[in-house]
Amino acid sequence: MAKRKEIEKNFVESLQQKKMPDGFIRLTDNPVEGLSSEQKVILNRKANTMFNNGNIEDARRIFITTGYSDGLTRVGNHYMDKNQSLKALKAYYLAHNNRETEPIYEQIAKVISKLITD
Repeated sequence: MAKRKEIEKNFVESLQQKKMPDGFIRLTDNPVEGLSSEQKVILNRKANTMFNNGNIEDARRIFITTGYSDGLTRVGNHYMDKNQSLKALKAYYLAHNNRETEPIYEQIAKVISKLITD
């Protein structure tokens, strides 16, 4: 029992420090360099229109390119509404939205803990 708690604690701490296992989530944390503020605004407006029209994937790509955290959070919310928590986690992580990532980390830890104990 103590060993299980130690494993779970280490896993949760690792997730909280954002040390995701390799291959778990592919991500980039840096927006494309060389885009001017004006270019980012234009791209984000286009992505917002795409998002509002239901073209979530193309909007997500643009938000990642520009590093637009509000857009990425909305994409994450969309995925959560569709019960796609890993996709949501990626979007929230890229948006640096700890408030939304923490509950997902806790769910993952609980699932792994359950797998270990069963």
